[in-house]
Amino acid sequence: MRRRPRIRRLTLSVAAAAAVAFFAIPVIGLLSRAPWTGLGGVLTSDAAVIALRLSLVTSISATVLAVIVGLPLAWVLARVDFPLRRLVRAVVLVPLVLPPVVGGVALLFAFGRRGILGRALDAAIGVRLPFTTAGAVLAATFVAMPFLVITAEAAFRATDTRYEDAARTLGASSWTVFRRVTLPLARPALAAGAVLTWARALGEFGATITFAGNAPERTTTIPLQVFLLLEAGDADGAIALSLVLLTVSVAVLAVLRDRWIGAL
Repeated sequence: MRRRPRIRRLTLSVAAAAAVAFFAIPVIGLLSRAPWTGLGGVLTSDAAVIALRLSLVTSISATVLAVIVGLPLAWVLARVDFPLRRLVRAVVLVPLVLPPVVGGVALLFAFGRRGILGRALDAAIGVRLPFTTAGAVLAATFVAMPFLVITAEAAFRATDTRYEDAARTLGASSWTVFRRVTLPLARPALAAGAVLTWARALGEFGATITFAGNAPERTTTIPLQVFLLLEAGDADGAIALSLVLLTVSVAVLAVLRDRWIGAL
């Protein structure tokens, strides 16, 4: 009888080890092929520097836009009980499970020159988002903002409302309570959500290439530059830039895991 628990633990341990190996071996393979001696030269090439700079611009802009739009939405989802709230939350979280390429197609038919809103923007103020840096920001925001919303909503739900009630009894307005009480209490989780959103925006590929294209110095971010280098047969360059994204991803997950995992 005692053998059965041992066999069960052994079986589970082997399965767990196989799962770890499944994720670790590709990373090890990438690290083993990295051009360590020439890494600096690859990362300082003109194309790499432009892609890195453009990635920072688009990812930071997408994060700022996600914070501006996503925080009020998260607060409403957390604090306001209204009809179809579950449906609204489901719509907001669709990009988490939607293939990024499909998201890019959806953006194209929404904000393209012949899209629902794109046609109006073009006719009214001459704004054309597809195949522009602004389009790349919009695509990154679309796929990354759900991470901010779910993290912020969980933070607002977990906030002790007694402090807010006390501030109201002292005469504070709703905006003052939100700015001086709610936000400071939820700040650590909100910061974690913002960083996670930035990391997701930094690694965006599918929606960007579909909606914004792959135009050098305009929409060619790091993931798209990796794709171009692989197509050109430059494995060293592709691996070097991949290491940048890998480093960012591992750092974000390692530092912020305990804060955002509870929101999922």
